Amino acid sequence: MSTYVYGITARSHPALPEGMSGVGEPPLPVRVLTAGELAAVVSDAPEGLRPKRRDLLAHQNVLAETGAAGCILPMRFGSVAPDDESVTQVLGERAQHYLERLRELDGKVEYNVKATHVEEAVLHRVMAENAEVRSLAEANRQSGGGSYDDKIRLGEMVAAAVKAKEAEDAAEVRAALETAGADVSVGPESTGWLVSLSFLVARDTAEEFLAAVEQVRTSHPHLDLRVNGPLPPYSFVEPGPAAPADSTAGADAGAQ
Repeated sequence: MSTYVYGITARSHPALPEGMSGVGEPPLPVRVLTAGELAAVVSDAPEGLRPKRRDLLAHQNVLAETGAAGCILPMRFGSVAPDDESVTQVLGERAQHYLERLRELDGKVEYNVKATHVEEAVLHRVMAENAEVRSLAEANRQSGGGSYDDKIRLGEMVAAAVKAKEAEDAAEVRAALETAGADVSVGPESTGWLVSLSFLVARDTAEEFLAAVEQVRTSHPHLDLRVNGPLPPYSFVEPGPAAPADSTAGADAGAQ
């Protein structure tokens, strides 16, 4: 049977809570595989696994409970190896890499911060900061709304100013927060937010990091900041050397 991999930790990691279960319907028992100084937190892999809410939460819960007792390198949801032996083989082959990452990430968690513009607030800010936009808007108002071309020009100017403001705000959010974290990872671009940043934060400085987020909220009222964390350090687990062709690439698939 295939083996589902939740994460990799040190062999010395405290034992899992009794009766812990993971993905699957019914939930499958979670167990530990060991090789040298390393251990993998796994369960049997259910057939037809899909990213449904229940299984996503089960995956996260296993990592959260295990991570509360010590550092774990989280695998992405859906990391499946052909069997237990394949997992222990990869642990042995990549032992140096995994042990280094465990040392570097020990005592640290991830916070993800996404920023979006509050539409009305950012439009007011753009008008206040851009004299040319403000002047054209006033001229259009005084002429009863302006010509079709004037309306188009104003719309284009406002859109360009908002776009520039997005880049400016993204840089300011990063500059304000990165000094409060040990590392930062930039997430993929999306039309849903102007910036998505993941910060690696020491557990004992988490309050300082969250205070820095609140300061940005206060100084940038035209931004909506959403914070998710503390999380396992998904964004800071590097994949390491490529696995041999006959080994399980799945065991490392989440280490991105």
